[in-house]
Amino acid sequence: MQEMPSKQELPAIDRPTVALGLEGSANKLGVGIIRHFPRRKAGPRPPAEILANIRHTYITPPGEGFLPRDTAKHHRTFVVKLVKDALKTSGLTPDDIDCVCFTQGPGMGAPLQSVAIAARTISMMWDKPLVGVNHCVGHIEMGREITGANNPVVLYVSGGNTQVIAYSHQRYRIFGETLDMAVGNCLDRFARTLQIPNDPSPGYNIELLAKKGKHYVELPYTVKGMDVSMSGILAYIDGVANDIFSGNPRYAEDGEIITKEDLCFSLQETIFAMLVEITERAMAHVGSQQVLIVGGVGCNQRLQDMMAVMARDRAGAVYATDERFCIDNGIMIAHAGLLAYETGFRTNLEDSVCTQRFSLPVRHQADCQDRTDEVLIAWRDD
Repeated sequence: MQEMPSKQELPAIDRPTVALGLEGSANKLGVGIIRHFPRRKAGPRPPAEILANIRHTYITPPGEGFLPRDTAKHHRTFVVKLVKDALKTSGLTPDDIDCVCFTQGPGMGAPLQSVAIAARTISMMWDKPLVGVNHCVGHIEMGREITGANNPVVLYVSGGNTQVIAYSHQRYRIFGETLDMAVGNCLDRFARTLQIPNDPSPGYNIELLAKKGKHYVELPYTVKGMDVSMSGILAYIDGVANDIFSGNPRYAEDGEIITKEDLCFSLQETIFAMLVEITERAMAHVGSQQVLIVGGVGCNQRLQDMMAVMARDRAGAVYATDERFCIDNGIMIAHAGLLAYETGFRTNLEDSVCTQRFSLPVRHQADCQDRTDEVLIAWRDD
């Protein structure tokens, strides 16, 4: 079992530190390099410097998802090139790197393993310490760094996760989440039903089609307390789409035929309204006026706009990033890993096995889980 250092054991780092980060939990392979500057005796830590943020995506034909085996092969094929490109972009050499950070989980098993092997190899070749990073925490910390959000309620929405989160006592506490599939997975699977291209991403292409939609198709609205459910919505709208494709059109109230653009519009409006509802409840509970949207679905402008309307009614504000940082990337792993590294955390080689269920090891806790709220956020004490 790895242990986090106590306050008395924290290393005194009074110089800039640099981390290489590798992300590969799904179909995005990312390599990032980031520099942190020493914290002043009084005041916040200076902003981090992003030195490189390189990404390559495994894209499948329309109507198909990405299989773990094929995705892992993609990562193995491109990881060396991306690391070299990142070093070239940053102008650094391996001697300038303090630690090698990698996504240890959660995520898809085979792609995670490919990146973990690359990280271990680089760590041994360069003689640099290894730092395993929780993917979910990487998203949150990168969002906080880029936007400057102080202590927001976090809506984490991606292909594999849907959670409403707030920080308390060195944990990111989960207030609500999906009961079945993630919002990004719901959108991706509907894109397959419609045979929508996966380039650059199915969710983005659904967003473009939704902008052309004119008629709202009523769908199940499944908020259960602070949680949401997507599977019933997907099954229902898949049925509507299959009727249309089978020559049995559905009609709007004005007599016009329902189109795939209308279905994309209706799906977005419904599931985004559900997310806004549970996020607003979390804001009311913790007394926050900030919402930070992270994860790949966080790029969706309609989601940001709907959340902004709610936040303004509460005299609050929405914080979000663009696709460079919302979509899975290496820089978020470098950043979160370097935050942990600066507290004295290291991942021993024998403990570096990736898992689909993972959290940074917690003191006196032997088993690792994938829950965001089980990660000890040792670098925050506010």
